[in-house]
Amino acid sequence: MHRVGSAGNTANSTRPRKEKRLTYVLSDADDTKHCAGVNCLALLKSSASGACDYLFTGSRDGTLKRWALGEDSATCSATFESHVDWVNDAVIAGENTLVSCSSDTTLKTWNCLSDGTCFRTLRQHTDYVTCLAAAQTNSNVVASGGLGGEVFIWDVEAAVTLHSKSSDAMEDDCSNGVSGSGNSLPMTSLRTIGSSNSISSHTTQSNGYVPVAAKGHKESVYALAMNDSGTLLVSGGTEKVVRVWDPRTGSKTIKLRGHTDNIRALLLDPTGRFCLSGSSDSMIRLWDLGQQRCVHSYAVHTDSVWALASTPTFSHVYSGGRDSSLYLTDLATRESLLLFTKEHPILQLALHDDSMWVATTDSSVDRWPSEGWSPQKVFQKGGSFLAGNLSFSRARVSLEGSTPMPVYKEPALTIPGTPGIVQHEILNDKRRVLTKDTTGSVKLWEITKGVVVEDYGKVSFEDKRQELFEMVSIPAWFTVDSRLGSLSVHLDTPQCFSAEMYAADLTISGKPEDDKVNLACETLKGLLVHWLAKRRQRLGLQASANGDVMCGKDITARSLAHSRIEVDGNAENDSMVYPPFEFSTVSPPSIITEGSQGGPWRKKITDLDGAEDEKDFPWWVLDCVLNNRLPLRENMKCSFYLHPCEGSATQILTQGKLSAPRILRIHKVVNYVIEKMVLDKPLDSVNPDAAFSPGLGGGPLQHSAVGDGSFRSGLKHWQKLRPYIEILCNNQVLPPDMSLATVRAYIWKKQEDLVLNYRVVQGR
Repeated sequence: MHRVGSAGNTANSTRPRKEKRLTYVLSDADDTKHCAGVNCLALLKSSASGACDYLFTGSRDGTLKRWALGEDSATCSATFESHVDWVNDAVIAGENTLVSCSSDTTLKTWNCLSDGTCFRTLRQHTDYVTCLAAAQTNSNVVASGGLGGEVFIWDVEAAVTLHSKSSDAMEDDCSNGVSGSGNSLPMTSLRTIGSSNSISSHTTQSNGYVPVAAKGHKESVYALAMNDSGTLLVSGGTEKVVRVWDPRTGSKTIKLRGHTDNIRALLLDPTGRFCLSGSSDSMIRLWDLGQQRCVHSYAVHTDSVWALASTPTFSHVYSGGRDSSLYLTDLATRESLLLFTKEHPILQLALHDDSMWVATTDSSVDRWPSEGWSPQKVFQKGGSFLAGNLSFSRARVSLEGSTPMPVYKEPALTIPGTPGIVQHEILNDKRRVLTKDTTGSVKLWEITKGVVVEDYGKVSFEDKRQELFEMVSIPAWFTVDSRLGSLSVHLDTPQCFSAEMYAADLTISGKPEDDKVNLACETLKGLLVHWLAKRRQRLGLQASANGDVMCGKDITARSLAHSRIEVDGNAENDSMVYPPFEFSTVSPPSIITEGSQGGPWRKKITDLDGAEDEKDFPWWVLDCVLNNRLPLRENMKCSFYLHPCEGSATQILTQGKLSAPRILRIHKVVNYVIEKMVLDKPLDSVNPDAAFSPGLGGGPLQHSAVGDGSFRSGLKHWQKLRPYIEILCNNQVLPPDMSLATVRAYIWKKQEDLVLNYRVVQGR
């Protein structure tokens, strides 16, 4: 996914400024379901009698969801949407604070029982944040680690309650990255662990404590664990060592070696004496931290170990990973049992009484029996084996065909997800995108409306792509990716404003057929129509004649400072949204962009409250939506020569070069030739029965013999004519509805200026 980080220019940089991007994420699915793999699980157990427990799931679709758990049910009661990239981990801190981390480099805090509003965003990591760990009894302590090799320890209560006293402090993004109570982000009570064993902090003006990061891991951190009291922290990653820290001081105490590959999962027993580690070397190791050595290794899996969970007494360990299998192992006797095997790699586990919630690379989440309080009951079912202490011994057993039989065949409960998109193709019309999901289902999306227009089912993606091919050339005005399991459509200025279509081709009623419609401009208006309505309501203003709906002067000044502005059409704000650009309110898309102070943010278009302004949206978006102005774009015209066919007796209209909009249809060229022939020099060979009216063109077209000719809109649609002139390119007759851009791309195929020929067709 495109990193939505700061694109501003630094004071001493000579590189050209790159404007901020706006992305919108499409969805045709039920909002209560994930559409990509589930990376993490967190359980909130209720202490009140009769109250239900909650399961929180964090997904690669960038959202978290809260599930109210019943005996045989799980109901989605809230979606937590603010991260702009994968949610990688989540933990419960205190009684009802959910902390999540993401590949967008942030941590976010949420009230577990809220409607899904982000309370604070914590920014300190320089790369993806991959893992979290929380203390159970010392409820304010949370640790975070990431690909930058950094490990931070947060006092969550202080970080989310201390507000800045200065107006120019760093801003938080609250629910949408832009505003909210306590509008500043306090980076407080944060300690950084480093291999130098040093830690320090200082205060800035009045923004609270700001951490000074000491160097930590030399490589990426993938796993963290903390004991219940928060007095011990362990970390692991691509360095293949387990590091032990004192989180109260940030000092390093122990380094444990033994694994031969990336450490992906860690567990500490409640007292902090023993540590379990799972690695990409397929081994599980048990460490005695007091003795500072590995006391047992367990060769249970045939591939990377990615997830660990232990029984409350730390006597047994549940493990899962890349081999898509869940094992239960007795740490004392080394006896191991295969509980189940599924088709998707296991990413995280959460033990819930006598059940185990399992998150995988699939968008669904399963609950399996586990007998967590009495694990020995499961071993009575038989089929156990003795775990070796070398990884190759387990692999050899597997190759010999001695694979154990799973105890369970099907989960007790499944929280279904929706299939994620794994393949996509932008069609030539630059409005539709063909997609294929994880089940093989092929769909056709209309990205200017954000909906699926055709569901073809399980058909060949390549065959359908070829079937939908159209010989049409429209500039690439957007890009897409499916990193989040959905289509993410990216708009960058000024490229996004390079595509236009005629109103007639978009079947927009009530608008002149020859009016040009800018696709990105109208798409932006469709995306922000709810925001604009709420903004007007909030400001108590109606759409005034001078367009002063918001701080228009500021927007204009900001715009002119960065780019030349051209007014495209009426300078007043045209807030009407045409049908081809109306987005669904049933499954509304989410906007992802970067504020000037709050960093990247994400929110559904129907949840925008109208308070967002130029600090939150890219200036070029607001200038388009509010002022109907577009940045100066590349040349939107096509230059060409128009000559009679070789050997034809047809009169020569001009020796000069002509220019016209790239979207101009060939039927307009036909009209031009007809008018020039009739008005400049009547042609005797013209078929007298042809249907032609001198008034069709509305008078002579402006034309210069030295090559500055141009076309004027307003002619009738070509289908209303009986053309008796044919236009050719490379000796190929061109269809009347083909555009100049398409002719150049598919017929001419040369770098030089386009050459068109015309001829009179007899007997029409």
